[in-house]
Amino acid sequence: QVQLVESGGGSVQAEGTLRLSCAVSGDTSSIDYMGWFRQAPGKEREGIAGFYSKGDITYRDSVKGRFIISKDNAKNLLYLQMTSLEPEDTAIYYCAADSSDDGIKTRCSGGYCTRDAKYWGQGTQVTVFS
Repeated sequence: QVQLVESGGGSVQAEGTLRLSCAVSGDTSSIDYMGWFRQAPGKEREGIAGFYSKGDITYRDSVKGRFIISKDNAKNLLYLQMTSLEPEDTAIYYCAADSSDDGIKTRCSGGYCTRDAKYWGQGTQVTVFS
């Protein structure tokens, strides 16, 4: 099993910045994908950034140029640096991880496709006010 715990959410004014962290623990030897998702009130959960084991990184168009996903393998941490935040970014943000050992599932939303992860954190609230 893999455990994921997010932190770093909060309330910020529009154009502000936040950095989310995700602590990863457990049996991570088979993990070959990690990503960030978000779910706004009344909307489906959507992927926003993905980090693949071969080094490929993908972003949803709406966050390109504003959000950066990164990892610190030594500390088992995944980050999401968010800048130029907009009220539309208000959501619960989730860290996710996946292993391809049992096959790969893909989820697509709004033209952005990413892995349908097996492991999820509990989420952290991000609120952007104007």
